[in-house]
Amino acid sequence: MVPKKSGSPKARQPEFQRMRVTLIIGVIGLCVASYILGAWQGTSTTSIQPSIIYTKNQCGESVLRTSSNLSGQSSDARLDFQAHHQVSFNESSLAAEKFPPCQLKYSEYTPCQDPRRARKFPKTMMQYRERHCPRKEELFRCLIPAPPKYKNPFKWPQSRDFAWYDNIPHRELSIEKAVQNWIQVEGKRFRFPGGGTMFPHGADAYIDDINALISLTDGNIRTALDTGCGVASWGAYLIKRNIITMSFAPRDSHEAQVQFALERGVPAMIGVISTERIPYPARSFDMAHCSRCLIPWNKFDGIYLIEVDRVLRPGGYWILSGPPIHWKRYFKGWERTEEDLKQEQDEIEDLAKRLCWKKVVEKDDLAIWQKPINHIECVNSRKIYETPQICKSSDVDSAWYKKMETCISPLPDVNSEDEVAGGALEKWPKRAFAVPPRISRGSVSGLTTEKFQKDNKVWAERVDYYKKLIPPLTKGRYRNVMDMNARMGGFAAALMKYPLWVMNVVPSGSAHDTLGIIYERGFIGTYHDWCEAFSTYPRTYDFIHADKIFSFYQDRCDVTYILLEMDRILRPEGTVIFRDTVEVLVNIQSITEGMRWKSQIMDHESGPFNPEKILVAVKTYWTGQSTQKQ
Repeated sequence: MVPKKSGSPKARQPEFQRMRVTLIIGVIGLCVASYILGAWQGTSTTSIQPSIIYTKNQCGESVLRTSSNLSGQSSDARLDFQAHHQVSFNESSLAAEKFPPCQLKYSEYTPCQDPRRARKFPKTMMQYRERHCPRKEELFRCLIPAPPKYKNPFKWPQSRDFAWYDNIPHRELSIEKAVQNWIQVEGKRFRFPGGGTMFPHGADAYIDDINALISLTDGNIRTALDTGCGVASWGAYLIKRNIITMSFAPRDSHEAQVQFALERGVPAMIGVISTERIPYPARSFDMAHCSRCLIPWNKFDGIYLIEVDRVLRPGGYWILSGPPIHWKRYFKGWERTEEDLKQEQDEIEDLAKRLCWKKVVEKDDLAIWQKPINHIECVNSRKIYETPQICKSSDVDSAWYKKMETCISPLPDVNSEDEVAGGALEKWPKRAFAVPPRISRGSVSGLTTEKFQKDNKVWAERVDYYKKLIPPLTKGRYRNVMDMNARMGGFAAALMKYPLWVMNVVPSGSAHDTLGIIYERGFIGTYHDWCEAFSTYPRTYDFIHADKIFSFYQDRCDVTYILLEMDRILRPEGTVIFRDTVEVLVNIQSITEGMRWKSQIMDHESGPFNPEKILVAVKTYWTGQSTQKQ
């Protein structure tokens, strides 16, 4: 009999199993260690803070510039997304189109309010002053140049009173409105004494007169509308009273009045009350104002005052100064007859009654009316007043290329005479974070109190992250800020304690119409379609925030023209934050390289493994040349 060998395969089997288990555990351990090391390297080599350099310009102001080395990497470095997101792209396909400068004569070009194009449209009801945008074949594929000696604007609050002449080289208003103290030329700068047509001694004193009649300081009045605003001194001086004003005026013979307002750091838009609704939702403003704005309120079946009624909040005020108020004193200076002015005032008084407004007071140059808090009595009064009737349609918020109507926009139903239609608002500043009535009452489908509160938290965290990316954000470097896709206004709310203001834009066609929510929070904004140019002058915003706006528009129009429009309205050395997917941001970065922008893709605030990324871009400083061929 052959004896058994101790080293037989059967005897060694448990030992092999132990070795195999040990090997597997070792491999797994190495994989985990490699993963952790890779994640650590990914977060440590891509800093969340771009290198910021401050230099002094010829005015002695600090100017934000991007260095040629961001986060220790070269300016054309690309984050390695392929390992985590399986994104690949061909470097040769990223060759940027180089956009040339437009001719210097277009330095103040406003595509949809071009005076040359406006001449083709009827002057009836100021239709030629409405938006008339260029056709696709007329779009400029060049960069709007700044004037040759362009300087960074003065910082707020100094900018309220001063602007550089070289930035807006127009002396016309300083001559035409010299007696009214709109604007004065002092060497190389303009000074704005705060005067206006009906307040030549200053907006401050004029606002004090209004405050003596209705309270402007108790927090009940937060949002205001100034129609025919001039250089927006009324809105400028309301800011220190915690009232934010949407000022608008057409691009007309008073050259650059809205441009002056924005150069001063005061909210304003190019706009006119004509045949279309102004681009704001119903029940937006606590107060509306007309100081000799030359709008014929008593004409065209009262359609203009009916439109003001649409955008006024229940209980809101309308303030009128100038013709025909106090006509017995001013009729000779206005070069109109007493009979004509008396008839105009009588017709305005009658129209206000038929709108169910109550006249609060008329004293000296001021007359103030108040809109009712609900429509219970107004509906009953239609038995007395044949016109205007209550509109049958409840689509009162729609205001993007929507024709005005000569009927009263209905207010939400109420259960009692003392209930505020649509819900009462908190006083400012509590209003900013209180749940807006449009959400608490379920007026906007899909938005709830929980989503609103979560959104506020998200944007507080994002703005904290932005402050690390761009330290000057909260230090007064930026005054005029635009949010191209504002949603519920969380971005603006997170910035409200800083010396800036936000133009909240809700794109037409958005899944949720949230602009009414933004106004209920005490902020301002407008509807807009980014396939068209915005209603502003070039170089009027310091900072633009674009949250997934390009994912929204990439199948609607050529995004190159959206970026060219952003370049038009962004000031030299202004900053943009894009939030989107990697694919979209890489495409944006490729295009903006040809626009003389410097940019860097950054990680999401939650870390490197979030597929959404952030692109921080800075528009470089350059100007047109005075010798440039025109």
